[in-house]
Amino acid sequence: MRRLPETDRDVIRLADDPLYRRWLDQVTATGGCAHPVHLAGSTTTYDHATGEVLSHYATRDEPGERLLVRCRNRRASVCAPCSRLHAGDTFHLVRAGLVGGKGLPSEVRGHPRLFVTLTAPSFGPVHRPTTDGARCRPRRSGRLCEHDRPEGCGAVHSGDDALVGQPLCAGCYDYPAHVLWHANAGRLWKAFTDNLYHHLAAHTGQTRTGLRRAVRVSYAKVAEYQKRSAVHVHAVVRLDGANGPGDAPADWATAETLAACVRSAAAAVRLRTPDERALGEYELRWGDQLDVRQLHGFSDPDALRDDAVAAYVAKYITKGAAETGAGLDHRVSSRQEIALAPVTPHVRTLMATCWRLGGLPHLGTLRLRAWAHTLGYRGHILTKSRAYSTTYAALREERAQHRQSDDTTNQPGTITESTWRYVGSGHSPGAALIAAGIAEDLARNREIARATSASGRLDE
Repeated sequence: MRRLPETDRDVIRLADDPLYRRWLDQVTATGGCAHPVHLAGSTTTYDHATGEVLSHYATRDEPGERLLVRCRNRRASVCAPCSRLHAGDTFHLVRAGLVGGKGLPSEVRGHPRLFVTLTAPSFGPVHRPTTDGARCRPRRSGRLCEHDRPEGCGAVHSGDDALVGQPLCAGCYDYPAHVLWHANAGRLWKAFTDNLYHHLAAHTGQTRTGLRRAVRVSYAKVAEYQKRSAVHVHAVVRLDGANGPGDAPADWATAETLAACVRSAAAAVRLRTPDERALGEYELRWGDQLDVRQLHGFSDPDALRDDAVAAYVAKYITKGAAETGAGLDHRVSSRQEIALAPVTPHVRTLMATCWRLGGLPHLGTLRLRAWAHTLGYRGHILTKSRAYSTTYAALREERAQHRQSDDTTNQPGTITESTWRYVGSGHSPGAALIAAGIAEDLARNREIARATSASGRLDE
């Protein structure tokens, strides 16, 4: 008799378990999380005055004597259900800084606000997508570079062409500069925000100290890998009064003034890497491509614009280096692992450059080998200033309190004692198949509900 595949045998084993329904409830509660965390323990709530036990929960009666909770991974390639939840939190975090809510006053919408995109400089010509039949990099001369490669490209590339983002000549491309720029991207952003205060002061005829006492720059930014595997930064920049979001800035603080100073502050950033005989010295700066767009205020209310910006930022929070083809979602431990990585030759060379430069003593603090999988970029995908808006922790706490609103836990006059420990993670093959089905069903139900809601609004 033919033996059933392992996944099928595992599904049958799960379905035959007397506690299968309870296990299914747990998986559904996690949204079909692909890599749930397994916890064991208990929670007991007492009445503080009488010592009476109001509620008690323990995992000893659960399937496998454990409780499944979300992994909370933001990457869609790792866990799509948790990444969707993280994207939703990001949307509300960014939106609150634009229109208020989540503890911020609605007046922030009247403050000067910009959507800024800062890019990396050129490290060498790469193939680029074209439209309307235009050619990539036409050259009449047909000259060759010193590596006997054409300096131009007469082809027409679509956006999904595998050549897009790849160097015209790998030998001419400045891979060390690319890696060092990534490794210092955090310093470049810090230099930009510092410059912004200085340029605002010069633009308005104030001292730097006086300017910082009058306004505060708040921001939220997300990093995105371009086709050429270089990071660029999308940022919402808001100008508040000195006391933060609840304080309106001075009359001189307009969106036009902020936009002019953003442009000059970004152009003025110049950092240098340590000079080293084998590598030389590099000057680090932002790229020439700088996009600055104003967001509407009270004079021209347009919630869609604000929501669109928040959705745009949230879209990129779920993408890791692997999704964009600009690296891996896990660290590498050797040159051999880099050589076998399923990436383009361009990305593989960037990773190998990280590994090589990471062995130089004077670059040790950059930890380039530890971040070779992200091409040297070691910052968080999304960061924000303290006063911009709420936090991820606050959003998660709010969600948890909403779910426990009918529970006795954390009610006035009660004491809760909890003891939990980690006992594992992930799914067996059959469990993974069932969880994926649950996640797909939930996603389909959300799409139906969204379509129904949209149809209802159109019919009104």
